[in-house]
Amino acid sequence: MEKSEFGPGYLRVRFRNTLFTLLGVVVLLLKRNYTGAGRDFVQSYAGNFFVSFAVYFLMANIPTPPRFRRVLSAALALATVELFEATNGFGVMSNTYDPGDFLANALGVALALSVDVLINRKRKTT
Repeated sequence: MEKSEFGPGYLRVRFRNTLFTLLGVVVLLLKRNYTGAGRDFVQSYAGNFFVSFAVYFLMANIPTPPRFRRVLSAALALATVELFEATNGFGVMSNTYDPGDFLANALGVALALSVDVLINRKRKTT
């Protein structure tokens, strides 16, 4: 662990990651109440998409070398959510198999990674 990992922005980044994790969970919980356009699509894939988004930011809070944090967070998040799909909820939770869920998971992690990179880039320029 590099010393710079625990610099002045350490708690701010951890707090931000926690907020994004909670945002993903809130959207997951609220999606069942959605009744607008594309309701079936939202009901089918929004949960996977936003849970994957949340899992990325959850993994981003694991202490890792800063140089590899984003790549490891994305890899761990994608592995977790895809294994959940492939094992039918790890055999613990009920899960309806849908091949589209794998794509929704990957897109959720991709969005989270993009948000993380953009926020970090913006922070460095300000």
